[in-house]
Amino acid sequence: MAASQRVLAWGDQAVPRAPRQERANGAPHPNHPANQGAAQGRVAREVRERREEEVLEEAREENEGEEFIFKGGTHPDVVLAGLNQLRKENTFTDVRIQVDQTEFPVHKCVLSSFSPYFKAMFTAGLAETGQDLVTLNGVEASMMAGLIEYAYTGNININKHNVQNLLSAANLLEVLPVRDACCQFLDRNMDETNCLGIHCFAEVHSCTELMHKAKTFVLKHFQEIIEGDEFVTITEAKLIEIISSDDLEVDKEETVFHACIKWLGVQQRVPKSFHKVLEHIRLPLLTPYFIHDVVERTSAVSESSECRALVEEARLYHLLPDRRSSVCCERTRARRSAGTAQVIVSVGGEDDKVVLRSVEFWDPATRLWKTLACLPFAVSKHGLVVSGQGKMYMAGGEYPDGSASRAVWRYDPVLNAWQEMADMRVPRSELGLAMLDGCVYAVGGWEGTSRLDSVERYDPETNTWSDVPSLKMAVTSPAVVACDGALYVTGGAILEDGDGIELVQKYDTKTWRWTEVSGMLIPRSGSAACVLNGYIYVVGGWHASTENTNKVERYDVARNVWEFVACMAERRYRPGVATLGGKMYVLGGEEGWDRYHDTIECYDPATDSWNVVGDMPSSRSWLSAVALTIRKDLGKDKLV
Repeated sequence: MAASQRVLAWGDQAVPRAPRQERANGAPHPNHPANQGAAQGRVAREVRERREEEVLEEAREENEGEEFIFKGGTHPDVVLAGLNQLRKENTFTDVRIQVDQTEFPVHKCVLSSFSPYFKAMFTAGLAETGQDLVTLNGVEASMMAGLIEYAYTGNININKHNVQNLLSAANLLEVLPVRDACCQFLDRNMDETNCLGIHCFAEVHSCTELMHKAKTFVLKHFQEIIEGDEFVTITEAKLIEIISSDDLEVDKEETVFHACIKWLGVQQRVPKSFHKVLEHIRLPLLTPYFIHDVVERTSAVSESSECRALVEEARLYHLLPDRRSSVCCERTRARRSAGTAQVIVSVGGEDDKVVLRSVEFWDPATRLWKTLACLPFAVSKHGLVVSGQGKMYMAGGEYPDGSASRAVWRYDPVLNAWQEMADMRVPRSELGLAMLDGCVYAVGGWEGTSRLDSVERYDPETNTWSDVPSLKMAVTSPAVVACDGALYVTGGAILEDGDGIELVQKYDTKTWRWTEVSGMLIPRSGSAACVLNGYIYVVGGWHASTENTNKVERYDVARNVWEFVACMAERRYRPGVATLGGKMYVLGGEEGWDRYHDTIECYDPATDSWNVVGDMPSSRSWLSAVALTIRKDLGKDKLV
């Protein structure tokens, strides 16, 4: 019956019965006067919906009568089975593949459909296109039989005996699903006894994902792998690739040295290039006792001038700990598996409201901030240095009431605690502080009423201060660094308005004399200085009654010459500066009156370029910053 007829059969006044449950729950009868209007509206909607459904159903019935698409779920398997049977019966085969002395009758269309290699062979007009017999080299007959079986059935047997040869054949013939299946098999069966072989095998066959997985396994299980037979069979280049990685997991660097000597022991002779292997052992991170007792007495090392030079570098690293910051190379960088991290510590400072007592560190690898034990008091305009033994010394500064401080505090990262040391002889704020040959030098500054030209030196061994010959000119807010056994005092303020000078004063610890060297290219006070790759860099500061500057210059100590390098993105007065990993980091600083920065800029001398790489927990100026090696579990997380 048509839909319209069914609607008319209800009649204009007829209303469908309400569902039993509604009536059972106390709903009034639909014909009740109170519900008559609502019921009629509901009937109209239902009528429209039924009509729409019937029209769609009629359309589907009409279409089904004209067209029906059937998809056989077993059809691909039936076709493959049929083609495989035709191959076995040698029916309709149009080419024979010869491998060694074995011939395989096949269908060109089947091989072309599963292998781009065969498709190009049979369709690109090559010599094999018209041949009835095609000879393949570089493939074993059993592997070819397996791949042909896969082409006709979609199945292939992979086991530990055939996986390598099968992967090679699949890779050559571009049967990528089989190649990937072989890679998965090797990945699932990887262990300490075969991971090196799998890594090298995957590298040869350009199986990138498997190659990376195997290398990651090698780096993670290095200490177990070096006990096996595979390790001593790798090439020198592969050995260098492994031991040069920051991700190599070892308990101590001595393990790496012993592993390389074990590898060397099975070589027919000591390679002339063994020093290239030694270059990637982090000799400075070995204990000085191990260097003396083991490394220097190894014949392969002692008989090579290049190796002896590397040992001397490590000896000086231990002999002159306070100059370690000026030595930056792969060999002085701790591996990631070490329990320590190299971070940048920010101490104190001030913003437009308060003087800070916070001590925080920033990890360039994670770009996260954490807090350390805070200062015992709030301070700014202080000095901060780090010793070769990894302890920070903070001296002088200005208290919130404006008075200058004589206090000296030492931070021990092992204990995460500050300890009060002997006071300076003179109160100093806006001083320069530097670590030189194991002693802390406090230079110039403001004692509350006047600028200072006095210099004093602190000996950590005796916890005492002694006088040093005075500066040639009294200064406040100089940037002071130690380089090659000398103290350099750059710029500073000499007048009440804070204008800077370009004067550079040098103190020679051998002669106990101050001299002037080539002046900076622009006058500065309130700048920051550091040593990087043998150059003295001076950044930012106040530039002669004009404005704070973003200009950066560096001093070539050997040539006694200053030159500009790339400018920072921001102008910064009294920022913190530290060097880490061959780069310079500048933190905070003041843009102008009561405008403080919270950004961190990083300078890469290789590209002479600056990039903003992070933010501080708060904006500040007059802070101090140093690079420090600490335990990875030290510090509390801090939200920025």
